[in-house]
Amino acid sequence: MKAIVLEAADKPLVLKEVDKPTLNAGEVLVKIKAAALNRRDYWITVGKYAGIKYPSILGSDGAGVVTEVGSDTNKEWLNKEVIVNPSHDWGEHPEYQSKEFKILGLPENGTFAEYVKVRAEYLSPKPAYLSWEQAAAIPLAGLTAYRALFTKGRAKKGDKVLISGAGSGTGVFALQWAVAAGCQVFVTSGTGEKIERAKQLGAAAGVNYKSQDWAGQLQHLAGGFDIIIDSALGDGFAKFPEICNPGGRIVFFGGTAGGVPALDGRKIFWKQLQILGTTMGTAEEFKAMTDFLEKHRIFPVIDEVFPLADAQKAVDKMANSSQFGKIVLQA
Repeated sequence: MKAIVLEAADKPLVLKEVDKPTLNAGEVLVKIKAAALNRRDYWITVGKYAGIKYPSILGSDGAGVVTEVGSDTNKEWLNKEVIVNPSHDWGEHPEYQSKEFKILGLPENGTFAEYVKVRAEYLSPKPAYLSWEQAAAIPLAGLTAYRALFTKGRAKKGDKVLISGAGSGTGVFALQWAVAAGCQVFVTSGTGEKIERAKQLGAAAGVNYKSQDWAGQLQHLAGGFDIIIDSALGDGFAKFPEICNPGGRIVFFGGTAGGVPALDGRKIFWKQLQILGTTMGTAEEFKAMTDFLEKHRIFPVIDEVFPLADAQKAVDKMANSSQFGKIVLQA
């Protein structure tokens, strides 16, 4: 089969022939129709991710058709259209992942290929109203944003929510989830164009985080926030306690702009704030996320679709963070 392979840290992704996966008990083979990129894939290609091995087939997001099932696997999955949950071996504690936890696409071969093998428990029916590209965009970013907003952030109708960096895949999903839940949503972004697109998706307003007084602008617009969703950290994170309402929750799941800066602890304890880290999500949250998506008929936002052979071009686009929504590969 054809697959996109990362052969070394100093080499671009290449399309090449590799062996088709052999199934074990409980596994299925999915013929990939579309796959989607995540920031994780970019960090792996530049050698800035833990546990990198070569060669590797990257890709955590995928949608396709089950063409083979292994022994002890429910034969009803055969020929079904599915999306793949990339959050594997979470463990028994919903509060945190186990030591065995892993994300599809490293260390196990992922979805940037004609076929991927996964355990049947990680399959979910493809929402019938979505295209292959839209369905492929859902899994990792949708799950991460869902857990951040609802499990950790405890979002409910009427909450004021701030999405920091609204153009990313996770940021756009967090925006869509919050709007569908009846929250009043505000965003930050580095461009006016992305802020306008966020408004088209239901955001009440937004500010450019490159502005010196961005936090003051937000406070003027919203008064304060019950929930802040962030994936960047960096110096700007220090402003979040100032613009939180009493009892507010600051939830983060990435650090693309740096580490945790010095924070004013007095504001945190006096306002009774919570700062919460999160990563991916449980199988139960994945099902709740797909149920929520179908209930509200939400369409994932696709920035651009590339042929599988142009995976390196897709990664290069992600490198400059110019996208709004998901970057997808068409198999």
